[in-house]
Amino acid sequence: MATVKLVEYEEAGPEVRAVYDDIMATRKSDWINNFWKALAVDPALLRRTWDSVKQVMAPGVLDPLTKEMIYVAVSATNGCDYCINSHTAAARAKGMTDPMLAEVLAVVGMANETNRLVQGFQVELDAAFAKGGRKD
Repeated sequence: MATVKLVEYEEAGPEVRAVYDDIMATRKSDWINNFWKALAVDPALLRRTWDSVKQVMAPGVLDPLTKEMIYVAVSATNGCDYCINSHTAAARAKGMTDPMLAEVLAVVGMANETNRLVQGFQVELDAAFAKGGRKD
């Protein structure tokens, strides 16, 4: 259960409705999901978050499916059930298959395991990996 009263479209003021309209137009959808309805208790937070999400998730060097799969991976690591489910649905709509999801989650699990091992053993970084492995 949300910690705030969700702001439905019919109850929203003009500033919130404008963001909702942009969300629906951008996503080619006729509804607003609960995440945005929760943020709408603070119209400035809603606008700022939507503008950032819209910019970051837009096609760029990474394609939209890859971005959604990264979002699923981070959400799994952070334990955000809402985000896992919403971004899995978005990734599936962009072509992600069950085997792709399984592989992403296997990578997430392995990365978390090896990250913890490195942290626990306090392994020093190899010189070859410094600065992201760049050779310049």
